[in-house]
Amino acid sequence: MTKKLLKKLGLSLLIVFVLAQFFGPEKNSGDITTVDAFLAETNPPEDVKVILQNTCFDCHSDVTEYPWYNTITPVNYWLNDHIVDGKKHFDVSKWKDYSLKKKDHKFDELIEEVEEKEMPLPSYTWTHGDADLTPEQIKAVVTWAKEVRTKYALQMAQPQ
Repeated sequence: MTKKLLKKLGLSLLIVFVLAQFFGPEKNSGDITTVDAFLAETNPPEDVKVILQNTCFDCHSDVTEYPWYNTITPVNYWLNDHIVDGKKHFDVSKWKDYSLKKKDHKFDELIEEVEEKEMPLPSYTWTHGDADLTPEQIKAVVTWAKEVRTKYALQMAQPQ
């Protein structure tokens, strides 16, 4: 390629990048009270509640606290993809709409993901140091989640 062609290509890419900054995905900025039903029903102890707020709610509820770099395209699309995928698998803002069986299944998955350190995602903990769970925090979340599953099992065992 000639030097002139490379300059034109570079300038074109720069223009596309600058224009792209004016566009982005819709933000996940709902009402924080959408998590209230989940918290009321599952009744996490205060330490677990803080863990949930710091590690789960950004991607698994209708409310995301966006970092400053979310204003940069294409980063904002990458983050949005994580949020959409996270809510597809586990959405505490839709908790009251889940059946008892589905809630139990979601907690089964939560236990597995946390125990195997699959959640929170490493890409999330890179920028959210308080989301990198210690063994004690993992134990607290898993213990709480197992208690919730026990409660759901008792409810499912009761005759309708």
